[in-house]
Amino acid sequence: MAETRKAGRYIVPVAVAGVAAATIGLVPALAASGDPDLPEITAQQLIEKIAASDTQTLSGTFRISTDLGLPLEGLASGLTSGLGGGAGGSGGSGTADPSQKLTELISGSHTLRVAADGPERQKLTLLDGSDEYSLIHNGDDVWAYDSKSKEVFHEKAPADAGPKDAPKAELPGTPKQLADEVLKAAGDTTSITVDGTAKVAGRDAYQLVIKPKQAGSTVESVKIAVDAANGTPLKFTLASVEGGKPVVDAGFTKVDFSKPAASDFTFKAPEGAKVTEGAAEKAAEEASGEKDGPFGGQLPEGLEGVLGGFGPGAGAGKGDVNVIGEGWTAIAKIDTGAPAPKTDEAPKEIQGLLGSFGDKVTGKFGSGTVFKTKIVNALLTDDGKVYVGAVTKDALVNAANAG
Repeated sequence: MAETRKAGRYIVPVAVAGVAAATIGLVPALAASGDPDLPEITAQQLIEKIAASDTQTLSGTFRISTDLGLPLEGLASGLTSGLGGGAGGSGGSGTADPSQKLTELISGSHTLRVAADGPERQKLTLLDGSDEYSLIHNGDDVWAYDSKSKEVFHEKAPADAGPKDAPKAELPGTPKQLADEVLKAAGDTTSITVDGTAKVAGRDAYQLVIKPKQAGSTVESVKIAVDAANGTPLKFTLASVEGGKPVVDAGFTKVDFSKPAASDFTFKAPEGAKVTEGAAEKAAEEASGEKDGPFGGQLPEGLEGVLGGFGPGAGAGKGDVNVIGEGWTAIAKIDTGAPAPKTDEAPKEIQGLLGSFGDKVTGKFGSGTVFKTKIVNALLTDDGKVYVGAVTKDALVNAANAG
């Protein structure tokens, strides 16, 4: 346990860098060739069209490709070795647990089949060679099945769950009002335009292009292909100022908006499959005192300060988040309240991992390390302050110097 806690102290920058993977929305999409001749439309009219879309049913196939510029294979290997275990091992939830399996989507290219019939029934199948992983939501039941390990994960929604538990917010009353609010919020920091047309999965689509006006952002553009007939987003591409492959390029290769068969959402555990009940597992973890994972209910030194800024206690001392700037170049400053761990004291696996995507920097603030992805970068100073945002390394150093 002592080695686990020691290794855990060096997960602080890894957790910060992982914000990139956690915050990027993987909207189904993928562009195909052809530029259909469609009536002209303004950005406001296209946003109104998206807002008015009421697509409840669909089925299809799409691919997701992600390139964060982060050595994710080394990251997973390093964390597993440093923490003395991994997903699916003794005491874990198993390979069918969605919280573990779907993290595969943050790297590489994947093909998925999807189906939806309103808010109560959805199905997603991740195809990996001859193996499949399926996640099915049908009413109160959520099932997940990993064909490779023949493991099943099941969780049932609480009896009193329902729309009444959903957060309530004041929303614009019409698509036009929503479009007005979006364009108003964009203000002087964002350019929103319509840039031609495209063919996506055989559908005619408009291209909505969103770009930062501010210098210093790592985001070059966000492009969304919108179905010209029903306003459903069909394509999402997030590009970095670094160039190269898009950070996220995801899209339909086939899509059908008719209602899927009810049988698509039924599931019965195959004979001989190991079934894990999510609710039962949580109760067992609580009874054994291991409900908080490998750290036994106590976060590693330093990590508690970082994550504290995002929890319910935010705004009450160490771990507070202060936002510097606005729009695309906003930077979150977090004071962990503890000096950064020394890299040369970390286990060898962690040292190699941190060195592969960290740059040492100095300035008026002192010294620290910038951990890089193609979108989200983070500066961890030696005195325990974290500056993180979708901004360049120079922007982080400047913010630290000013702070």
